[in-house]
Amino acid sequence: MKKLLLFIIIGLCLVRTSHAQQLYFPPTTGNTWEQTSPDSLGWCTQHLDSLYNFLDVNNTKAFILLKDGKIVFEKYFDTFTKDSNWYWASAGKTITAFLIGKAQEEQFLSISDSSSRYLGKGWTSCTPQQEGNISVRNQLTMTSGLDDGVPNSNCTDSNCLIYKANPGTRWAYHNAPYTLLEKVIANATGVSPNVYTTTRLKQATGMNGIWYKSDYDNVYASTPRSMARFGLLAQNNFVWNTDTLLHDTAYVRALTTPSQTINNSYGYLWWLNGQSSFMMPQSQIVFPGWLFPDAPQDVVAALGKNGQIINISKSKGLVWVRMGDAPSQNGSITPLFSNDIWKYLNQIICSPATAIHSPENPSSIQVYPNPATDIIHIQTNEPLLNCRLFDLTGRVVLESTNTLLHTQTFSRGWYHLEITTNSKRVVQKIILQ
Repeated sequence: MKKLLLFIIIGLCLVRTSHAQQLYFPPTTGNTWEQTSPDSLGWCTQHLDSLYNFLDVNNTKAFILLKDGKIVFEKYFDTFTKDSNWYWASAGKTITAFLIGKAQEEQFLSISDSSSRYLGKGWTSCTPQQEGNISVRNQLTMTSGLDDGVPNSNCTDSNCLIYKANPGTRWAYHNAPYTLLEKVIANATGVSPNVYTTTRLKQATGMNGIWYKSDYDNVYASTPRSMARFGLLAQNNFVWNTDTLLHDTAYVRALTTPSQTINNSYGYLWWLNGQSSFMMPQSQIVFPGWLFPDAPQDVVAALGKNGQIINISKSKGLVWVRMGDAPSQNGSITPLFSNDIWKYLNQIICSPATAIHSPENPSSIQVYPNPATDIIHIQTNEPLLNCRLFDLTGRVVLESTNTLLHTQTFSRGWYHLEITTNSKRVVQKIILQ
């Protein structure tokens, strides 16, 4: 019996070791990066041209997909190459989240500290008590309570930072409080974000890149492979091969789990799939369902303006990145464009990564056709009190008490239809195409 138990333990250890060795990490110097062919993975390569055509017509400059760390697809468009540099936009927020965690681990700061400890008094136009209640964690989670409805939500001047709500009680995608994390890092560590990024991240992973100022924003730029390296690092819980870059496992877990109860699909500057609901930038609407309905449930994402994207699925062993100009399809809404790419990837991987996850209508309410073009029909067995059609910024584009909605004048894309009757309120995802 003891021998049998010993064999089982040894077997489990071997399985774990074998699994740990499956993830490949490229050398930190040079251009060597092992590749694996989609044919060897049993994927349906006849659909690959469709993906590349979709990326091309949507102004993509670079697309890389990794399977267990090895390159499966690496495609560049026009004159862009693996050595070209491009901006990450808000996808770079995830690097900042790593740096804050590293600074906390090294005891330069605590995310529970008041932001005023690092930014000084008077960094906002709030009262001293209101300002003192804002923490570094609020900046990480987009819950500062500062008003994102000011004329320039990127403005970090104190006169632009106005009280709206108590910290932690309101989620709003507000760039200015996030951008000030740069000063938090610099004042806490005594070095610039570029120096801290180099010594704590770039040297260990072989990434290149630099932070630069664009108006009020602090933007990161690098090669596509460096973006893929960061995605691979995050996939492995911020351990590069055998080098643990972030030892604080509690912080690592918090990065990619819901950081508050208002927007379930937001962690510490990372977007999260597979949650019961999500919010979008410039909106206070809580939408039901997954952020990426065609992606694996466990996807976490870095999302930036004009389609700068990192998507990671640990369950599938996948990391993919996209850089480029604004897509012509769903260009202003990066989550939609990210989901569109998953639709093509599902065809290549030969089976859907997940079924579309959205609440089904109860039998007493039917909405058809969906996808729709010019007309949406609503069928209900009780009087319709009201219906409202929201775009993904949360703006009401149509309100009616009719069961026949004319949608031919609206832009193509995703919407949410709220239907109210005497006994229920239903929100249904609608696609106009």
